Amino acid sequence: MEPPVPPQEQPPRPRSHTVTTTSSSFTANLSASSSTLAYDREFLRTVPGVLMVTEIVLGLLVWTLIAGTEYFLYPAFGWVMFVAVFYWVLTVFFLIIYMTMTYTRIPQVPWTMVGLCFNGSAFVLYLIAAIVDASSVTKDLDSHNYNSWAASSFFAFVVTSCYAGNTYFSLISWRSRTLQ
Repeated sequence: MEPPVPPQEQPPRPRSHTVTTTSSSFTANLSASSSTLAYDREFLRTVPGVLMVTEIVLGLLVWTLIAGTEYFLYPAFGWVMFVAVFYWVLTVFFLIIYMTMTYTRIPQVPWTMVGLCFNGSAFVLYLIAAIVDASSVTKDLDSHNYNSWAASSFFAFVVTSCYAGNTYFSLISWRSRTLQ
């Protein structure tokens, strides 16, 4: 028997030193524009800015006045709590977006349409919640919580009118954008 023939070793191939990289314009623009965070001080001096701060302050009052009671025993107040907390959190989120001018960094989002849909839905659902809140307040239900529920009902209607005002300004802004 003959010993096996070792396979012939092939000479090593020369390695290529060419490296190809690609970058998208989106990531380049994002990294270039996110180096500084803008702050719009003038937004709080506009009517929509004042309405938004009022929505936050009075919306906080609505849900804290209800949260301090035994609202969980009455489903109607659970609905009011859901609407008040949900729109309070989203309004704080939008205030941060407007104050930091983040909307200028994300031009792919139709911000005027988003604002119109947000304010319109907030107006409708807050109106329903305010009516439910007001119709659920009776001394027969729980006289201990009557004052808190009555106050929350009043402030819910005030917040509703603020969202109605912001819906109006969002509609004007949206119309001016669609006509251009």
